[in-house]
Amino acid sequence: MSWVPANAPGPAPNELVSEVASQAARSTPPPLAALVGLLQDRFGASLEAVLLYGSCLHGGDVTDGIVDLYALVDGYGEAYPGRGLPLANRLLPPNVFYAETAADDLTLRAKFAVLTMDHFEAGASRWFHSYVWARFAQPSRVLWTRDKPSRDRVHKALAQAVVTFLRTTAPTRAGETLDAEGIWSSGLGLTYGAELRPERATRVRYLTERNLPDYIRLTSACIASGTLSGVVEALPSGGYRIEGGPAERRRALWRWRLRRWQGRLLSVLRLGKSIFTFAGAVDYAVWKIHRHTGVTLEVSPRVRRHPVLMGPWVLWQLLRKGALR
Repeated sequence: MSWVPANAPGPAPNELVSEVASQAARSTPPPLAALVGLLQDRFGASLEAVLLYGSCLHGGDVTDGIVDLYALVDGYGEAYPGRGLPLANRLLPPNVFYAETAADDLTLRAKFAVLTMDHFEAGASRWFHSYVWARFAQPSRVLWTRDKPSRDRVHKALAQAVVTFLRTTAPTRAGETLDAEGIWSSGLGLTYGAELRPERATRVRYLTERNLPDYIRLTSACIASGTLSGVVEALPSGGYRIEGGPAERRRALWRWRLRRWQGRLLSVLRLGKSIFTFAGAVDYAVWKIHRHTGVTLEVSPRVRRHPVLMGPWVLWQLLRKGALR
């Protein structure tokens, strides 16, 4: 999955873990408890934690769109019957499923990704690609954990995602002086562009501005603990100097070009895999591609009859229409 190991630092410091834990414990809409219950019923004793992230969290309305959840489990063999789904989750994590349930006269729709706790920790710290650490450096909520050890592991992984995000994105601005807003908006632009979801610049600005107080506290906690030593230096004026020169900046940008190609290929493969995990996945994949690239794909009856063709077909169509460059 990782392709190239990330140069991850040691464990996240206690100050940062405490800040992340405080942010992750903020209140969430009561109807989400119904989705947690659905996942508990589905995965049983193997379920360790349920996390909320994404657009519904940022927007504040869980009925507007599809709620994004992560289900963290003990092991794939314990979470699924049979051999196919565990193998798919190991080879190309995560597996993604669709579910809906009723709560308080509302219909809640959710898309939930499944990872083992071990994979989640690795994705937050050691994976070269930003798939996990970019999502969870941003605000998230811990909706449920099985016990305190599971909760502690989640909080440490979330804190590590922040460290990995800053240490990996900041060097692309080596030699510059930025404030926290500049550091995070630049980093988010890189991570969104590294998947089949190149958000418009206005979206990145919106996410940065909406969560800026949190980002300021997270950056300060990292600086105070020394986890950004050699990468970001706090200035007496209140800004931050990104350490390094032109050579460091070129190397960092080259690594992001590699992540961009890796991420787009992985996105297409995951979309193809999702065909087998929830109903209506072909239409969902086409909608998601249009939403994030502006490219409209016309799905032939043949592709609908043989969804295994979806991944290669999507990749070819996107290359032909210039959506992947």
